[in-house]
Amino acid sequence: MKQNKKEFYLLLDNIRSLFNVGAIFRIADAIGVNKIILGGITCQRESAGKKELNFKIKKTALGAEKIIPWEHTCQSWRVIEKLKKKGFQIIALEQTKESIDYKKIKPKFPLVLIVGNEINGVSKNLLNRTDKIIALPMQGQKESLNVAVATGIAVYEINKYRF
Repeated sequence: MKQNKKEFYLLLDNIRSLFNVGAIFRIADAIGVNKIILGGITCQRESAGKKELNFKIKKTALGAEKIIPWEHTCQSWRVIEKLKKKGFQIIALEQTKESIDYKKIKPKFPLVLIVGNEINGVSKNLLNRTDKIIALPMQGQKESLNVAVATGIAVYEINKYRF
């Protein structure tokens, strides 16, 4: 299969909320993400030997889970290493000292955007493998937004450079 140079993947790193995962599937469908990678504990289950998404994800995704290809991996770093070798730019959405404002990025495709756990964010193991780390500026007292909301904002900004 020939690789599309404009491919855009999302990697959900240890996201606990089934509803956040479902909302991210809807966001991914809205902008045409090519694949979602559910990493680590990110919610999925096996039923009769077949991997399928939890019904709460399906309830929130409203059918987007049938449109967007997805896979699950226990070790997200291995997937990132493989995609790097294929030429994917690896970007994490996380607030760190190295983060740049999400509006100042000039993304290159193919691209993977990593979003992280609701409490701990993107794991250091994955942050160490990124090409760039972006953050949403926060003007209020809270340190972050809900992961699905933050993902929506970031993917719409990144997608502007895709076509």
